[in-house]
Amino acid sequence: MILEEAQELVAEEENYFVSMTDLMVGLVFVFIILLMYFALQFQDVTEELTGANKTRTKILEEIQHKLKDQGVPVIIDRENGVLRLPDSVLFDSGQRDLKPEGRANVDRLAAALIDILPCYSDGVAKSAKCPSSKHKLESVYIEGHTDSDRYSGGGGLKDNWDLSVVRATNTYRSLIEFQPNLSGLCAQKLGRCDPILSVSGYGPQRPVPDGKGSDQERKQQNRRIDLRLIMMAPDAGEAERAVANRIKGK
Repeated sequence: MILEEAQELVAEEENYFVSMTDLMVGLVFVFIILLMYFALQFQDVTEELTGANKTRTKILEEIQHKLKDQGVPVIIDRENGVLRLPDSVLFDSGQRDLKPEGRANVDRLAAALIDILPCYSDGVAKSAKCPSSKHKLESVYIEGHTDSDRYSGGGGLKDNWDLSVVRATNTYRSLIEFQPNLSGLCAQKLGRCDPILSVSGYGPQRPVPDGKGSDQERKQQNRRIDLRLIMMAPDAGEAERAVANRIKGK
């Protein structure tokens, strides 16, 4: 009798542990399914919220098209969001000031920028022909770059670092001279609208990726002014709210 009761007790305990194990496995399985679903939905919604790279490429191609029509040779780097102007269309060798042809080309660039960038920023009235877009610019960096040859110019400049910064600054000032409204372009951040145009210089430290040709040809590619477009980062909270609404079927 006692043995039978003991056997029944053991059997009940085994059934209990089997049931608990099944329950735990089931809960883990459900958790994994929900986690995978949330991850996929988050990725999907994030892609919807961030198609910014496509918008950035569109902006670059529009600027390139306008400049090409006016005979200004520019290169676009779609992956890094860069519009590249060879220094030969802006500056004489080793010079800090825009040459006459360079000023004319910056005038054309300024006209293209003021026609396109207000569609993707704040602070300046948008044209009625602006396309509908939920993506906006955060910054446009005007970057000066040089080759690796030692600078021997003078004029108050010490080296290639100085030359790159002054060239970028002079390009910026000419852009604003030709199109003053460019200085009003801004991006909304934390209740204020910060200007999107800024200047930086890198000397020879950021050569063109995968530069091809002879050593002299690569150096020529590295002497340039880049306009680097940075798009506004997506709001992670907005993405999470969108996912939650999807799960709720809203």
